[in-house]
Amino acid sequence: MIRVVLPAALYRLAKIDRAGELAFDVSGPVTQRTVLDAVEARYPMLRGAIRDHDTQKRRPFIRFYACEDDLSYGSPDDPLPAAVAEGKEPYLVIGAIAGG
Repeated sequence: MIRVVLPAALYRLAKIDRAGELAFDVSGPVTQRTVLDAVEARYPMLRGAIRDHDTQKRRPFIRFYACEDDLSYGSPDDPLPAAVAEGKEPYLVIGAIAGG
């Protein structure tokens, strides 16, 4: 069971009425790509909000974290940490903040 935490703006966009974690199974290897594919399959309105429709690259103000590591610039096909794959730790999708 994979646990995914989304920022509040994406919860509202997906019309999820509860804040917290999503939990679901991912078939095959647990990578950023397979986890995000599963999120977008369950919540199609999030397609294009986390990753670009065409390139599948993350949006500029979205960051990915797991086990206190920034995975935002890693390969989407690298395996996620074992603690995430086992459901012990969540995969975090964070909305970055910009400003001066």
